[in-house]
Amino acid sequence: MGQAAGSSCTACECPTSNAVLVEGVGGSQQPPPFVKTVATLQSDNVGKPTESRPVHTFEDGATYTGEWRGTSRHGNGTQMGVDGSQYVGAWEEDKAHGFGKLQHTDGDVYSGEWVDNKKHGQGAYLHADGAKYEGQWQNDVQSGEGTEDWADEARYVGQYLNGHKNGVGKYSWCDGSYYEGQFVDNDIHGDGVYVWNDECKFSGQWLKQKMNGRGVFTYPDGRTYTGEYTEDMKHGNGIFRWPDGRQYDGQWKDGKQHGSATWTANGERKVGVWEDGRRVKWLDQPAA
Repeated sequence: MGQAAGSSCTACECPTSNAVLVEGVGGSQQPPPFVKTVATLQSDNVGKPTESRPVHTFEDGATYTGEWRGTSRHGNGTQMGVDGSQYVGAWEEDKAHGFGKLQHTDGDVYSGEWVDNKKHGQGAYLHADGAKYEGQWQNDVQSGEGTEDWADEARYVGQYLNGHKNGVGKYSWCDGSYYEGQFVDNDIHGDGVYVWNDECKFSGQWLKQKMNGRGVFTYPDGRTYTGEYTEDMKHGNGIFRWPDGRQYDGQWKDGKQHGSATWTANGERKVGVWEDGRRVKWLDQPAA
């Protein structure tokens, strides 16, 4: 996760790091082992006191040590799953409920709030490979505000919904590139600003990881393009300006000047026709 987006200015108009954004810490999380493990005893627990008891072994081999109320795990306790996983924390009416820590056999650890056996509230999920999510949860998935970090120093800070990056956030790569704006289902999608580590910058509309719609692209040498994009390429109408005052104002196709346009240079304007990035003819004489 979090591969660098670095590229030279000649190629930087297409972010090459899209794969990192479709991955998320939620995708490899494991279900808590206690969901399927229930007490073998059955009775009415209403009005009964909470008390500590010796180790209890369930039919599937899992063990629980801690507090009970009647036949339900209730209070604080530790459960060891048959797969070696361990939950230490609060219980209510036989379910993980409150603050608790769940450690999986592969080294992944969740520490935070639980409601009815699900991660819900504030919590941190640490992967064995160093990736980490810290923030809000709803019904066992990331939802709300959160921060996600990867071992390669990439980071996302922003909003989540149903386990995906959704809403407004900032994704930073280890090479200094970053995107700040809207996300939909882990994709860069909507309005946002992407800044490359070579100081190229695009501010505008995105569609599924690609520049699509209207926007402004700024180069570090002072050149700018203001206009329309389709799938990361200049396409439609747009204005390209050079620092020395030259200007192309007209049509584009597949990233190249194509169609009619007004050319400005040395204080004079001409109307011409371009094909595939090259001017093929002038349509008028220089204007005074």
